Amino acid sequence: MADAARPARLENGRRDLTNIAIDCFARYGYKATSIARIAEAAGLTKGAIYYHFRDKEELLFAAVSDRLTQFERSVTAQILPPADAGRALREIARVCLDHATKSNHRRFIVTLMVEAIDTNARLAEQFRAMMHRFRGFLREIIELGQREGSFRGDVSASVAADVYAGAVMGAEIQYYQDPESFDLEGTVNTFLDQYVGWLQRDHPQRAERR
Repeated sequence: MADAARPARLENGRRDLTNIAIDCFARYGYKATSIARIAEAAGLTKGAIYYHFRDKEELLFAAVSDRLTQFERSVTAQILPPADAGRALREIARVCLDHATKSNHRRFIVTLMVEAIDTNARLAEQFRAMMHRFRGFLREIIELGQREGSFRGDVSASVAADVYAGAVMGAEIQYYQDPESFDLEGTVNTFLDQYVGWLQRDHPQRAERR
């Protein structure tokens, strides 16, 4: 009886389930995705899903957590330690563009991030913590550039980090709304040219004020 009651297993257990779940959520939306649909996609029974997760909301939370962790790791793994602050900022944007254009998962995460503000306090706190870490990571890179002398020191690193995060995420949202007409890569690259120029110590506007 014990063997019969044991749920079917995926190769990597919970991690495989969260990957399949986030794909279903992104494809069909949270409300239209049932545990039965996820179980079918995973080749499992509903009971096997409930063996790992209490309900659909718990599975959503775990799936979002795993995806955010994967994104953060992909950012930090490719630019740490940052040898050049300006290049590091461009690399972060490149990773964001890659995630935004190669999978619908990122679109779902960003959409959910906005919806959770008023509908799901637990998810909203998770997203808020992620954004704090992201802006903090940006701030550290900007402060590195300031210490090395490649970035001007009369700019608040915290404000500069907020500007970067707001611009890149704002561009992403516009792209998701109108992918046929909105040039995400061109917009982000233009922003980076102006942004990094603004941060550099020899920026023309700084020279004019001297």
